[in-house]
Amino acid sequence: MKLAGKVVVVTGGGNGIGRALCRRFSADGLEGLVVADIDAAGAEDVARETGGIALQADVSRESDIRRMAQTAMEKFGRIDLFCSNAGIMVRGGEEVSDAEWDRIWSINVKAHIYAARAVLPDMLRRGDGYFLQTVSAAGLLNQIGSAPYGVTKHAALGFAEWLAITYGDRGIKVSCLCPQGVRTAMLASGRQEGRPHFLEAGALEPEQVAHAVVEGIGTEQFLILPHPEVLEYFQRKASSYDRWLRGMCRLQSRI
Repeated sequence: MKLAGKVVVVTGGGNGIGRALCRRFSADGLEGLVVADIDAAGAEDVARETGGIALQADVSRESDIRRMAQTAMEKFGRIDLFCSNAGIMVRGGEEVSDAEWDRIWSINVKAHIYAARAVLPDMLRRGDGYFLQTVSAAGLLNQIGSAPYGVTKHAALGFAEWLAITYGDRGIKVSCLCPQGVRTAMLASGRQEGRPHFLEAGALEPEQVAHAVVEGIGTEQFLILPHPEVLEYFQRKASSYDRWLRGMCRLQSRI
């Protein structure tokens, strides 16, 4: 997929990876860009910079996602690429409250479902459409220190796979963006007692991730891996689950 002349929606577009995606996409000559974020000021700043349309939206609400899709359709007549990028981190394990489990489930998983409901009918009618879902390497490898994040990212990957399997022969393309550490507010929030997060050593800038995305959707890859080593880790996991689990236990004990 080439971005020139396309209509794109980016959730979580006011900050971090989403902001970098908007900036990078706009440089390729989009026809239209909708920048959606729960942070209205952030969305407006990015939209002003990129020539897009800003929308305040909470992706945990299906009505908000339908509204952003309707706005794009009314303004541009179609959506070529929907980037379901917004996500949150909740630290902890089984003890995390039901309310927090529900919140992260709604944002990290159900938002992808809501997006598909909102835009698939028109994409299928046209026989053309693309979903980019920001999943994280945690969807392939899990997340030390956060059961809610690891679980929801696995679920998001599963839904993306299902979309690709179910609609791939009807013109629908799907890519999953699965980076490790990226220098965003989410990574910084993982610091404890002033110590860097263990993923900071190899962390990429959001702009590097956005570049990898453009390359990945250019060749319509399902897995977009800005950190190439993630593929090696994933292959190790598949080849020997028990050995991989032992290695993850050792990693956890070190950090």
